[in-house]
Amino acid sequence: MSVDTTVRPGVKAREIIARDTTTMSGSMVPRYPFVIERGLGARVWDVDGNEYIDFAAGIATNSTGHCHPDVVRAIQEQAAKFVHIAGTDYYYEVQVRLAERLAQIAPFSEAARVFLCNSGAEAVEAAIKMARWYTDRHNIIAFFGAFHGRTMGALSLTASKVVQRDGFFPLVPGVHHVPYNNPYRCLHGREQAACEANCICTSYIEDVLFKKVVPAESVAAIILEPIQGEGGYVVPDARFVQQLRAICDHYGILLIVDEVQSGIGRTGKWWAIQHFGVEPDIVCSAKGIASGMPLGAIIAREHVMSWPPGAHGTTFGGNPISCAAALVTLDLIERGYMQNAADQGEYIMETLEEMRTHHPALKHGRIDGRGLMVGAELVLDEAHTPAKELRNRVERIALENGLLILGAGESTLRFCPALMIERETVDAGLRIFDETLRQAEQEAGLL
Repeated sequence: MSVDTTVRPGVKAREIIARDTTTMSGSMVPRYPFVIERGLGARVWDVDGNEYIDFAAGIATNSTGHCHPDVVRAIQEQAAKFVHIAGTDYYYEVQVRLAERLAQIAPFSEAARVFLCNSGAEAVEAAIKMARWYTDRHNIIAFFGAFHGRTMGALSLTASKVVQRDGFFPLVPGVHHVPYNNPYRCLHGREQAACEANCICTSYIEDVLFKKVVPAESVAAIILEPIQGEGGYVVPDARFVQQLRAICDHYGILLIVDEVQSGIGRTGKWWAIQHFGVEPDIVCSAKGIASGMPLGAIIAREHVMSWPPGAHGTTFGGNPISCAAALVTLDLIERGYMQNAADQGEYIMETLEEMRTHHPALKHGRIDGRGLMVGAELVLDEAHTPAKELRNRVERIALENGLLILGAGESTLRFCPALMIERETVDAGLRIFDETLRQAEQEAGLL
């Protein structure tokens, strides 16, 4: 792929971007001047004919790649039968089949029940309601750095960037945020080695939160991203996650895992929580579940999802077309894409580690991930000073060079392509990234 920075975005793209600016909500301004016309697999083309490698996958959503023929066929076949009927009023088999399939892959040993909705935020909202209903408690514990969505309940749990919350207070009461295990940037101010040897995040919950702020017996749930997404692709230590489970068991608290970004095979397992030897009580899913079609789900232990008729509902949730796409998506992931995610993700991490030797911004940076959920945190020095402006410049130069890549956290770049991506495309994308980072580092005077 030739590197040409003179035509991205091209004439057609710039005209569409200008129209978007005058009509779309100013709250949702795309950071990247890319206007897609079509996509296939892990490659996309803009309206001016430029080709790009897609390391973003619609924010880790196009799990089987763009326009997988099996997914497209399932969508077409279902659309020719019926598009909508509302599962809150009537029955249809494709919804039942999907619920059965999700129950089969639930990350706990107990029988499961499923509620289908439209998105990740809706799944989180439903999980909050279910936890409060089941426990008859009101408080929720969430984590700094978490992103759970932008609707009011989900936003109340979110603590990733203040801009996402500013102007919307008061939020839903009863939410208490605590530090998330991240030895590279310990929120308790401890040295990395000390934090790695003995994380005190769970001790903080019991010794500070429960003793000074909120009684443990009033807490309905702890909601956890097994790998933080928007917060910077942070992978916690297994002991931290296991200790959270122990706290929940001791005090009768439900453990909710937000697998909206990390689930459905992305990390090389069906669910990221399975990397930590822990079983949750409720799972929130969306994004990659239907290869880009709007769909969300909560999967809960059968005895937990025991709320009565009318306690929760939806008009469009479990849309038949989305369900049809999801069933094929799950088949494709199980038959090979989940293993491919593990293999390609390991290769990406190994290649990024090799890049440390010739990239100052990676030398002391954090490279971590599971499967095709890999983060590279760019820093300026040994003190881990975030290279935020450099990261932002890398995103833009990468686009000009023909690579879609997203940021996360303060200075992290995330590598989250489609789970079907081939090694040849991975290599091509990493070559563009390597050159792009070199360009950005030269501009910043680091080389």
